[in-house]
Amino acid sequence: MKWREVAVTVSSEGEEAVADLFYGLGCPGVSIEDPELLLKYMESGEWDYHVFEEVKLTGTSVVKGYFPEDEELLDKLEKLDLGIRDFLERYPHWLIQSKGLSLKEEDWETAWKAYFKPIHIGKHFLIKPTWEQAELRPGDIVLELDPGMAFGTGTHPTTTLCLRTLEDIIKPGQTVFDLGTGSGILAIAAAKLGAKVEAVDLDSVAIKVAQENVTLNKVDDQVRVLRGDLGTVLQGQADVVIANIIADVILILLEDLKRILHKDGEFLASGIIDNRADEVETAMKEAGLEIIERVEDSGWILFRARWA
Repeated sequence: MKWREVAVTVSSEGEEAVADLFYGLGCPGVSIEDPELLLKYMESGEWDYHVFEEVKLTGTSVVKGYFPEDEELLDKLEKLDLGIRDFLERYPHWLIQSKGLSLKEEDWETAWKAYFKPIHIGKHFLIKPTWEQAELRPGDIVLELDPGMAFGTGTHPTTTLCLRTLEDIIKPGQTVFDLGTGSGILAIAAAKLGAKVEAVDLDSVAIKVAQENVTLNKVDDQVRVLRGDLGTVLQGQADVVIANIIADVILILLEDLKRILHKDGEFLASGIIDNRADEVETAMKEAGLEIIERVEDSGWILFRARWA
């Protein structure tokens, strides 16, 4: 099968909205190339040394979506074009450009690997792609990862914020629900900290990849991967509920939270762009939550909350 790669260049503040547009059209693979984030990791020492071309800060991100070249392709591209035109009308200050090209399946599956390198996150996590070698530090908790076509390499701020927070709050024996698990990275991290985890996603590709990564990390006895509506396929209550998704989905999830989060539990809401943060915070408080912590990285927000 051939795939159509559509790359949309957008002002950094619009990357979440464009990515959500791709997901809404049933796009099974979405990636975000953020020069500011790439430069940050190159300069911070979190990456081991790797050689890249010169990185220029442009104030824009490139969001890439991948569609199968089948009978539905033209209809999806037309809807994508309408969505982009709508963004331009509502946010005329955004710079938006798009282009498309055809890729063979093997090219699609490997095109994004060039920038996925071993990286240290927080005090102990080392995210290591399966195809890379890495030098271990004392106390490293290795998260072996092959994201395949699912979102979640662990290098985006929405995920690193979660990983750092999980490292501080997860206790052995706790129950964790990971809503929108993607590649399974947060579920695996929680398991390696000693938790029992239910990892849920709607996307069949994500479920397949997450299960493969769970097995790769030898945490099958601690992580159960489930496909279904977020928050509706789970039984019982969790000590920690993670939702690293997008603002709109988090807002929808708040109603289910009363059923699945223990009265003494904690809720981690990430994937929130800064211009949606106040809206999400207000909704969380109206749902009966108290914000314990608000953490920001590169314009993305994580809320740590508990029942008020």
